Amino acid sequence: MAKPDPRQDLSRYRRNQQGEVDSAALYQAMAEAETKPELAAIYRRLAAAEAAHAQFWQRRQERAGQPAPNLGPTWRARILIWLARHLGAASVLPTVAARESLDQTSYDDQRESRHTALPAQERAHARLLFRLTSMGNGGRWDGGAYARLEGRHGAGGGNALRAAVLGANDGLVSTLSLVMGVAGAQFSNTAMLATGLAGMLAGACSMAMGEWISVQSSREMYAHQIAAEAEELAEVPAEEQAELALIYQAKGFTAEEAAAIAARVIQNQETALDTLTREELGINPDDLGGSAGTAALASFAVFLVGALIPILPLLFLQGRAAVMGSAVASALGLFLIGAAISIFTGRHPGRAGMRQLLIGMAAAAVTYGAGSAVEA
Repeated sequence: MAKPDPRQDLSRYRRNQQGEVDSAALYQAMAEAETKPELAAIYRRLAAAEAAHAQFWQRRQERAGQPAPNLGPTWRARILIWLARHLGAASVLPTVAARESLDQTSYDDQRESRHTALPAQERAHARLLFRLTSMGNGGRWDGGAYARLEGRHGAGGGNALRAAVLGANDGLVSTLSLVMGVAGAQFSNTAMLATGLAGMLAGACSMAMGEWISVQSSREMYAHQIAAEAEELAEVPAEEQAELALIYQAKGFTAEEAAAIAARVIQNQETALDTLTREELGINPDDLGGSAGTAALASFAVFLVGALIPILPLLFLQGRAAVMGSAVASALGLFLIGAAISIFTGRHPGRAGMRQLLIGMAAAAVTYGAGSAVEA
């Protein structure tokens, strides 16, 4: 086994020291620029921790017989410091959080720090900064946003009514486009009706299957994350208590209040797991995102509702009248769906309806033209 090269060790010690000096100076600047006292206190605490890490690597150089240089912030750190002082701590927080996330395991495999508190502290810093980046709505904690930023689970189920409206729109536009494509090739009621019904069922089944897979995968992922959180709670309860205290502190409690609440919660492991699951992961452990079967049935049904709009006229009309009837019914449906979507977007219902109508009819015109080209 090759012996460590002292020159390489000294170079690594200095790089580590420089990184910690940069971080300490940046966190101190962020603390000075932060207007919220509770956040400023967190940044000061981070600055103190990074300064202690810098001293650790300074001492390693001195033990190796090399006087450690008196390092100042690098030019990159100085730019971030300038931005923090002039634009506020929030302006550089995402950049700092991303850097901490990339560097959080850098001390795990270094023999000098492997068995110290440095690796755990670096991971804790990365988690804390991602939590701070997810604080929105005037500084309220958003566990779901933090969990997505941390990459531990995806977005939630969303608004059911909005999903239903969009699902019906998918069914209408796709089925109308299929019907118009066949109409462009030949005015056969049988062909148009068969195509419409086949497209309706195929699309509904595809939507239902996709929704089932999406929800079921999310449920399984959430369950895995909860199990991982339970394992962490059992193995390192002190670290989980510290994380919980930071969450409450980020919500606006003082450090003493947050520590007291976290200590009280962590005493009961079941309650602590439930709290950490909701607050840290942003997951409701009672339903894990809802039923996959219910979501699949709902997706199937709303797609059918939209798809039936261009199909129904084909059951009662013949020839060109059937095509026109399907187009008119679909136009009305598209306008109403667009108006319904305006509930969520805040746009004027008339303008939203017209936009949806134009987009849907443009899609139908494209497939009609394609059908006509095939027939020619």
